[in-house]
Amino acid sequence: MKNLLSKRISVAAGREAADLVLKNARIINVFTSSIQEGDVAIQDGYIAGVGHYEGKEEIDLQGAYLSPGLIDGHVHLESAMVHPAEFAKAVLPRGTTTIIADPHEIANVSGIKGIQFLLEASKSLPMTVKMMLPSCVPATNFENAGAVLNAEDLAPLYQDAAIIGLGEMMDYPGVIQGREDILDKLVGAKDKVIDGHGPEIQHRDLNAYVAAGIRTEHECSTEKEMEDRLQKGMYILIREGSAARNLTTLSKVVNRDNSRRCLFCTDDKHPEDLLQRGHIDNNLRMAVQAGIDPITAIQMASLNAAECYHLRHLGAIAPGYQADLVVFEDLQDFRATKVFQKGCLVASEGKVQTTIPSVSASHLHHTVNLSPVEQKNFRLPISSDTLQVIQLQPHSLVTQKKLRKVNRVDGFFEQDHRLDLLKIAVIERHRRTGNMGLGLVEGFGLKNGAIATTISHDSHNLIVIGDNDPDMALATETLRKVGGGITLCHQGKVLKTLALPIAGLISEEPIDQVHQQLEEMIHLAHDSLSVSRSVDPFMTLSFLALPVIPEIKLTDMGLFDVSQFQFIPLEATD
Repeated sequence: MKNLLSKRISVAAGREAADLVLKNARIINVFTSSIQEGDVAIQDGYIAGVGHYEGKEEIDLQGAYLSPGLIDGHVHLESAMVHPAEFAKAVLPRGTTTIIADPHEIANVSGIKGIQFLLEASKSLPMTVKMMLPSCVPATNFENAGAVLNAEDLAPLYQDAAIIGLGEMMDYPGVIQGREDILDKLVGAKDKVIDGHGPEIQHRDLNAYVAAGIRTEHECSTEKEMEDRLQKGMYILIREGSAARNLTTLSKVVNRDNSRRCLFCTDDKHPEDLLQRGHIDNNLRMAVQAGIDPITAIQMASLNAAECYHLRHLGAIAPGYQADLVVFEDLQDFRATKVFQKGCLVASEGKVQTTIPSVSASHLHHTVNLSPVEQKNFRLPISSDTLQVIQLQPHSLVTQKKLRKVNRVDGFFEQDHRLDLLKIAVIERHRRTGNMGLGLVEGFGLKNGAIATTISHDSHNLIVIGDNDPDMALATETLRKVGGGITLCHQGKVLKTLALPIAGLISEEPIDQVHQQLEEMIHLAHDSLSVSRSVDPFMTLSFLALPVIPEIKLTDMGLFDVSQFQFIPLEATD
């Protein structure tokens, strides 16, 4: 260590040639919000100096822009549905060199084993992967997950240098009430960062939430929510994912006075979105289009994120910082032509330039444990013809509670294709309990079939939606046989299935192949099953079982009112 430091100082002082010098760059200074022309000297993976340097190897950037590597402040690797090595292949060429990952999806299925798999798989990647420990496994006490993790379970994991904090604290009622088990987790995080997940909290409740030590929020969907949290000193992670897309709205709040408290995240992104729209580079493009200054946007995507998560060696182009760098042709399209991580060229012209090893996950197979499910299990008994239904909102995780008149025949719900109402079921899939919650969804638009998936945030029980019981039963049985995934059924036939054998969440196929399969399945969902074009069929479905996003959701235990944080009957009450 001492020898490396001595060498870096010698290179910085100009006494020795650097390992690598990037020549003739327009260097983006995120400290002064300026651009300076010159060279960047790199020694042993760190920046030694900025100015005029010679190196053993030199690359002439010919006036291209040189930016710090991009940082995703909050992402679930599992949502890409591919092995972490495949995720890296997708985002590195886009300029992302660091991610803050929250493994609570796989933890809700496989507990500590799931977290350890992602830790092990991430350590060999040519990018920096830091992790937040899942704070809510299960997300609430109102659903059955595959594991339960308390403060004592999490404590030993903090010894791993990759663990930098406590992940999104979505049990905000537990925080506000000062519940003992939540306090244990908050105290256990000690001086580490604690992520928030508190949509629509207001007034004194918001004060209590922030007073608990929670410092970030990625669930803002309105300008008012963002402004309230900025005033309380929180960092705001402006999210642009596959299901929740908040960047255009929240960019209106960003100004010269508050921009240093803002950063970017993707939260959940499917393969097709990563490959077609991009990753944090997409956030940059959209931010600039929304009126944010390009250098401010880069600052948000680098230095702000690094400072938020106490990554003092990342996020800037300056002496002593890790040489994570991106070469952009311009500051509008943000097309990365070269990407360096620790001073090594890892991607060029959209392609990875290094070998990315993959670790085995066979020990996380066979996680779909269902009790037998038959057509009759999907019959929905009702005692009233006025029911409370889940109404979808386009491009949002937020749903609304609505009252709707339905057909009731012999004491059961009867499908009426003149109404845009579909039956939905959440089936416990971890311990064969036989639990099944049944409800109705408006706005999905499916006809003559069913869609099922074992991706249902955050407990990842099996969720199935359809307009007839035989197809719903067929879809459920199909996923049981393949060990988890996504399937489409139409008039008694399986149209297509994407198997996700790793915890029922992740494929073992290359990301290009997963993307092709998903693209075909999305077309089938819209064209053959008539799913609404305003709905991402799989991402939207996967969030309908998340009982911490307002206003109404369904778990394996029943219909849940998130605003009241309690179960409600399907039938309307006075």
